[in-house]
Amino acid sequence: MPLSDANPFARHESHSVQAVWTYKVLTVVTWLLTVLSSVYYTFGMPMDDRKHWRNTIWGHNADFPTPFALNALITSLYWLALFLLQIAYLWHLFSNKSEHVQAAAGVGSHFIFNNLLQFAFVMLFVRGHFAWAEVILIVNFFNLTALYFRHNTHPRLIHIGAVSGPLAWTFVALYWNGAIVFNHHHATLAARILANIAIWGILVYGLFFLAIYKDYTMGFELSILTASLGVGQFLTKTIAFQWIFAFVIMGVLFIATLGIALPGVFGKEFTFRREQNVVPADQERAPLLDDA
Repeated sequence: MPLSDANPFARHESHSVQAVWTYKVLTVVTWLLTVLSSVYYTFGMPMDDRKHWRNTIWGHNADFPTPFALNALITSLYWLALFLLQIAYLWHLFSNKSEHVQAAAGVGSHFIFNNLLQFAFVMLFVRGHFAWAEVILIVNFFNLTALYFRHNTHPRLIHIGAVSGPLAWTFVALYWNGAIVFNHHHATLAARILANIAIWGILVYGLFFLAIYKDYTMGFELSILTASLGVGQFLTKTIAFQWIFAFVIMGVLFIATLGIALPGVFGKEFTFRREQNVVPADQERAPLLDDA
């Protein structure tokens, strides 16, 4: 057996019926695991581990008002929208059309791994194990980055729910959780100045995808998450530069994203390919298409 056939993360021209059913079962199970744990720990806290470490997701966010603390409402709405969009990915995986199934199965291994890592992150985060949670985020960042660059063959609904949405969140979460780890021991003026510089990495990251891949979904997603950061910082520390920088970054990303997305809507020079059926996973194309 070729090594690529044994590697679930390798690109395959097609997937067997058994492999597709494996993807279907594991995708549904791990997705439900992520959704249920995220919803539960949004409102409830764990009953195990050390008591003074335990809290809800947003309880920890409030307890650690770092320069990257987020707004609970905006971020929760982001995740609600992402979970709904992931249902569209599941629809492709369970579709009666073979080309839809093969396209969805092409990202199945990475998406399942993402679900498991996101579940692990939530479980560690609510129990106060922030350093280990950061390790999980780093692993998932590489997982989703590999998915983005190696499997750029999916239609838009698959791309948003399984690729760009989780990747944008994981990138911002690295800042969010990493600031909690860092501020445990270095809550100083120098740390806040460093945060004022580091926040511009979000702008650079977003502009990279807009300039190189014309990926307006990453632009919109990072705009929303940066807005959450801006609101969170404004409500946490009004007399500071961080919320101003966040809103500037949000504005630049949003305008740049519109510059990519709107010409495509009206058929101008930045148009992605016109609507067409999903193509097989082995065909090279841009990561975003105008198909469903």
